[in-house]
Amino acid sequence: MLIWFVMAYLLVSIGIGLVAARNVHSTKDYAVAGRHLPLPVVTATVFATWFGAEAVFGVSATFVREGLTGIAADPFGSSMCLILAGIFFSSRLYKLNILTLGDFYRMRYNRTVEILTTIAIVVSYMGWVAAQIKALGLIFNLVSDGYISEEHGMIVGTLIVLTYTTLGGMLSVAILDFVQMIVVIGGLLYIASIVSGETGGVTPVIEHARNAGKLHFFPQSTNWSVWLTFLGGWLTMMLGSIPQQDVFQRITSAKTANVALWGSLLGASIYFCFTFVPMFIAYAATLIDPATFGALVESDSQRVLPTLVLTHTPLLAQAIFFGAVLSAIMSCSSATLLAPSVTFAENVIKGFVPDMNDRAFLHVMRLCLVGFAGMVLFYALHSELSIFGMVESAYKITLAGAFVPLLFGAFWKRATSQGALAAIILGIGSWILVEVLVGEASLVPAQLLGLLISAIAMVIGSLLPQKLGGSPQPPHGYLHEHASRRHAE
Repeated sequence: MLIWFVMAYLLVSIGIGLVAARNVHSTKDYAVAGRHLPLPVVTATVFATWFGAEAVFGVSATFVREGLTGIAADPFGSSMCLILAGIFFSSRLYKLNILTLGDFYRMRYNRTVEILTTIAIVVSYMGWVAAQIKALGLIFNLVSDGYISEEHGMIVGTLIVLTYTTLGGMLSVAILDFVQMIVVIGGLLYIASIVSGETGGVTPVIEHARNAGKLHFFPQSTNWSVWLTFLGGWLTMMLGSIPQQDVFQRITSAKTANVALWGSLLGASIYFCFTFVPMFIAYAATLIDPATFGALVESDSQRVLPTLVLTHTPLLAQAIFFGAVLSAIMSCSSATLLAPSVTFAENVIKGFVPDMNDRAFLHVMRLCLVGFAGMVLFYALHSELSIFGMVESAYKITLAGAFVPLLFGAFWKRATSQGALAAIILGIGSWILVEVLVGEASLVPAQLLGLLISAIAMVIGSLLPQKLGGSPQPPHGYLHEHASRRHAE
């Protein structure tokens, strides 16, 4: 009964996505939903940007093992990312009327900066999307009682998400996000109510977590390297995920700049609060059956939450739970498949074929999405990282190489192409060098060193005479003029 319910839910989701796809007629419809989304839909898509496999399985499993200290990156860092992006970047980027972040890098700097940052952004999505695919494989394995292997589940899940995302783009993603957010919130709250009935309420679970030292947010250590590692994880998600196409798409898909701002703030707030629900459910499992779930925490903590639902709730609750989880993961994976594919098509391929018409370019975007999905599936099938580990490591490259050019380009008039190139090359280069030569033995996280060197290189490179092949900064008002021209078009 459970597997049939899951299959029916998937068919309905695909149907909704395909109906929405009928309204996609241009690259603007495909990439940013025609910039017509109202506040409730923008809020839902911002929420769905993050609430996926890592929030349901990864964050909850990490909390059970390490407490709040272990989840500084997500949800604390990721929520702050959405808030910062909404407050500081939504008004500036929305007015530019562009399809991708790569367009900003080209407008503000040059073509070389555009390509380098686009490649960094696309690479960063490998871990994020692979985490969603890995979770889909886990779900299919669990609901089929092992009949479908995790590997086959990953393949099936990828094909399902690929079907409606390839055809409908951001419009299908946005409509499904809105529907699926309702299912996610309602479903997980229902499961939490059932679980709290078995633990005697919410308070005993919170008290047990407090007594076990799970509610300390900051490290309980005076070792400064422990603090640097903690800050490294927090800042990587908070800042490294700001220069991301999925975050940018939600901002620019809104019908006004004000909707973009409030959609980011509301989506981030709902996400932060609601992430504690799967954490509560997973931790409650260790009180309901300490022997079984204590052993599972040590062997494979990602299975604690779904195993609890399968063994301690009625069939209806199981169907609601897995429907909710599928909603979350499908929303997140479709959005994060679309974002890098659109970016690569717009900022790499289009530059080599500038005379391509809109219809042909729409086909290119869809082909890029299929190709990227294939690479992600291969990575997910062969990676040994956990779901949380995949997500946590995804944004190191953008923190080291793409964040500083975005920040300085938006807020520092003296930033130049020469400075941006130096920031990208030296930031990413130093991060890779420390990771390869020192690895986990480094006293300072490699990505933080990369961020620091990237900022220094940007300042020095921009203030030095233009000798490294970069073009000077655009004249004052260039971005505003470009925005006005694109709006008129």
